[in-house]
Amino acid sequence: MTEKTLLRSEYILLKTGTLWPKIQSQTAHAISCGALQSIPTECELVNQDGIDWIVRILANLVRKDIAKKKQAKKKQESGKEFNPFLPYDRDLFVCDISPTHLCLLNKFNVVNHHLLIVTREFEDQENWLTWADFVAMWACLAEFDGLIFYNGGKIAGASQKHKHLQLVPLPLGTGRGKIPLEPLFSSATSSPTSCATSNATSPGSLLRIADLPFVNGFARMDPNWINSPVDAAAPTLECYRTLLSAVGLLTAENQQSQQQSGPYNLLATREWMLIVPRSQEEFHGISINSLGFAGALLVRNAEQMQLLKETGPMTVLKNVAVSI
Repeated sequence: MTEKTLLRSEYILLKTGTLWPKIQSQTAHAISCGALQSIPTECELVNQDGIDWIVRILANLVRKDIAKKKQAKKKQESGKEFNPFLPYDRDLFVCDISPTHLCLLNKFNVVNHHLLIVTREFEDQENWLTWADFVAMWACLAEFDGLIFYNGGKIAGASQKHKHLQLVPLPLGTGRGKIPLEPLFSSATSSPTSCATSNATSPGSLLRIADLPFVNGFARMDPNWINSPVDAAAPTLECYRTLLSAVGLLTAENQQSQQQSGPYNLLATREWMLIVPRSQEEFHGISINSLGFAGALLVRNAEQMQLLKETGPMTVLKNVAVSI
């Protein structure tokens, strides 16, 4: 049986209408047994050029820092990289998605109902995304409106080597769009490398968000793809590879390679996909992952908050991305 002939009932293990109830029940369980260790934050809106950026000050990182030290100790003792997903914590398990992917709660979540879409077998976080990854993505997006993101490598904000996409519910914040930066998407224009028939509303058309002062690739998605996650995976994979080519990450020389050629962040919803190549992991100690390019940032203390305000969030992103 080929990928094209697979039906949802034959491949996707997640039953329709069950993901959100499973998230709620497993969250309650994980809180009660101490498996879920949410990191409290203080949230502030920082306005720059009409955009209300969501900036969270992490109030307490002690538990996460302790966990990192334990991981480092285990690695030193065993000589092997610690992998929290093999085996995964059963108290954080939400559901099976497909034969290749499962869903876990993010142990140290900042945003409520933050999910991890994890490969069952080890795959490297610096490998390209695949057809199976996008089937799992669409199976989850079919259940509720959310933001998928992927930190492609350590420089892009990845903290674990085992491949995992992440999903948070929408909207983020209370601004004009589902994410703070969504108002800028109206500036999406055809890329110089697009075909002549490309336009800003056609699914899969190669675009660039002109109001972002760094290299990016953008494409509209068809929201109806949630009706058939298996069928949606192939055009999504094609769109992903087209965007990678447009931003210089996928070339004729490396397109057969399993491993990515450089760090990048990917963000996707039912309606669009955005890819941003990365040049560095942080700006003066402020770490940036994919959520930064949605308009949601994290700082560790008041000093970093002041630096962010003085510099401007968009300038911070420009410094960790690739300049135009």
